Amino acid sequence: MTTGVEVSLRDARRIALAAQGFATPRPAGRVDRRHFRRVLTQLGTVQLDSVNVLTRSHELVFFARLGAYDRQALTRWLWGDGTREVFEYWGHEASLHPVERHPLFRWRMDEGHRWNGVRNAAIKNEALVAATLAEVLERGPVSSGELQAHSPEDRERSSWWGWGNGKRVLEWLFWTGRITATRRNGFERVYLAPDQWLPADVLAAPIPDELAAQRELLLVAARSVGIGTARDLADYFRIRGPAVPRLLDDLVAEGALLPARVEGWKQPAFLHSEAPRPRRRMRTRALLSPFDSLIWERQRTERLWDFHYRIEIYTPAPKRIHGYYVLPFLLDEAVVGRIDLKADRKAGVLLVQSAWSEEGHDDQERIAGELAGELAEMAAWLGLGNGVTVNRRGDLAPALAAALP
Repeated sequence: MTTGVEVSLRDARRIALAAQGFATPRPAGRVDRRHFRRVLTQLGTVQLDSVNVLTRSHELVFFARLGAYDRQALTRWLWGDGTREVFEYWGHEASLHPVERHPLFRWRMDEGHRWNGVRNAAIKNEALVAATLAEVLERGPVSSGELQAHSPEDRERSSWWGWGNGKRVLEWLFWTGRITATRRNGFERVYLAPDQWLPADVLAAPIPDELAAQRELLLVAARSVGIGTARDLADYFRIRGPAVPRLLDDLVAEGALLPARVEGWKQPAFLHSEAPRPRRRMRTRALLSPFDSLIWERQRTERLWDFHYRIEIYTPAPKRIHGYYVLPFLLDEAVVGRIDLKADRKAGVLLVQSAWSEEGHDDQERIAGELAGELAEMAAWLGLGNGVTVNRRGDLAPALAAALP
């Protein structure tokens, strides 16, 4: 690949932020489904996650870009009985996608589940697969715990962390596209026939072959990240295999991608040919979910911001450095801090369990002031009427406490 365009690290940051929707000011008025649609279109996909110590991750992704909105309005748009513009499937992980993109994942559905335990359970339990599929098609939408085809033991083990054969079979059917899913209040996945959720024109759309679909998904990824290495683009939808470099070279040959060299990056990069390239200093302020697509690829996050980030949910409490559910704090063009947050719903407060500034960002008074404003808006959005409470852990905590009303 030729050397291509030279991009400074500063400009790479701006391109990345603009591609992820941070160049667009938050709406001044009421947020509605037009705004939700715009965010999903810009990001290409939004990851789902079950952790609810603060609020669901996908809600944080929309809040970071839109500010306060009616969370029930988002839920209705995603999973209500309206236009059904969104579907859930495995992308980066379990994720939301625009419904018209369903045909691009048929190759993954045909490929079969990548988890050995799920795949083996389906192979060894053909009768259970058939009975589960028949019941979902007849009774759906139905949750794992409601399926009569599953044994009482399986129904008892149908929680998020319980993985009996019944749940494995359901996951196999979901992965292979024989059933699809929606959500109920409480974030429970419920299963139903594809034609109960997906529009008829989507189900009837031509199905591209594997390489054509992967090419299109790589292009979506490039548009959503703005600039990234081959690994960055492939990771966006978890596309693996030897075809990725050739597909990217084809996109370069067609002019959809531009080869690029980013200051300080060892690997060559790809710049989407239509990526916005802001010239002026960007003004942003956002608390990022640990599962926000801006920071998915941790190596890219380090290359862009010199920000080493690992979520510590699964780290034993005594070994955690920054906290359980830590959100990076984005201010202007830099990640300047990390904040461990919890919604104490009983007390009605947004609890800052720790607040840390990043090395090289020493204007703690300004950082704390901007963070205080963002936290106050978040507390009101979450309905925590008693505001924000700060525990004095972390070097930024004293300044943050002083900045709050």
